[in-house]
Amino acid sequence: MTQDALKAAVADAAIKEIEPWLDRNTVLGIGTGSTVNLFIDRLRPLRDSFRGAVASSEASAERLKALGIDVLDLNSTGTLPFYIDGADEVNANLQMIKGGGAALTREKIVAACARRFICIADESKHVARLGDFPLPVEVIPMARSYVGRELVKLGAEPVYRQGVTTDNGNQIIDCFDFMIDDPAAMEARLNAIAGVVTNGLFAARGADVLLLSKGDGVARTALS
Repeated sequence: MTQDALKAAVADAAIKEIEPWLDRNTVLGIGTGSTVNLFIDRLRPLRDSFRGAVASSEASAERLKALGIDVLDLNSTGTLPFYIDGADEVNANLQMIKGGGAALTREKIVAACARRFICIADESKHVARLGDFPLPVEVIPMARSYVGRELVKLGAEPVYRQGVTTDNGNQIIDCFDFMIDDPAAMEARLNAIAGVVTNGLFAARGADVLLLSKGDGVARTALS
């Protein structure tokens, strides 16, 4: 199967995962990225079956609105039943690296407000150890150089993602050559650096369900 076919298959599987639970009061949390875009497109026939969605990026919000799906403010919705998002890497414990699309902070916030985080990915994203994908760190602009020096002390090779400004008005440093043995501990350590808004490790709040698209179908793994 092609990469596009794998993404389409897992988007279909995510619809099947949530469809039985939708009602007119349901507000979905929606992530960001190419696989999530396919999932959003598949929500169009169901748009009258749920109330609306909270988006983790302006790009996802615009895509939802274009399909006639109401985009709501998270402050007015309370706890969300589901958050559906992709991953740049995911391990066997459903801990992830996210943020390749620079939406990591909003993704983390929406995920924190969801009872169930459903990660949708193709098999190329499943890894034994996180870190081959450069770990994004969102930083306050004035702190970029300082944060970079602190990342070097931790063993990373930090690279400023030039020309990228997050939806929050911040900047991204990508950490190369930075393999991670304890994702939860490293997530906390990075967040403790002054000037860091958040980092792309989703370990303290990982996924609850992984839908992983493979050549022979979609495998489902649930931790709870």
